[in-house]
Amino acid sequence: MSSDTATIFAPGLELRTTKQGDVVVVACVGRLVNENAPHLKNHVKGLIRHENRIALELIEVTRMDSAGLGTLVALYISAKNANCELCLVNLSKPVRDLLGLSHLLSVFEACGRSGTRLP
Repeated sequence: MSSDTATIFAPGLELRTTKQGDVVVVACVGRLVNENAPHLKNHVKGLIRHENRIALELIEVTRMDSAGLGTLVALYISAKNANCELCLVNLSKPVRDLLGLSHLLSVFEACGRSGTRLP
């Protein structure tokens, strides 16, 4: 990343990216749905090539649909293939509920338990 802070605005979704120690944190604010999930996917895929640790902060995600869920899974797989650690942190209730319904919560919780700490 060229600077310590960057913000991307998409319809209904804001992505705030900061560097905290050796972790790049992408805070998602708004709705992670079909219309704007590609913005998150493209942004984070660009980071995966250059970073070793990325945390997606999802506390301010108010709604997530299957496209948002698919984006999180695709990013997880891309990061794993690139030897980049991708973790979900501070899950909002809608995100936690959808991950639970899809039986993916344990996959992402295991990732978070692997030692990621944000300074």
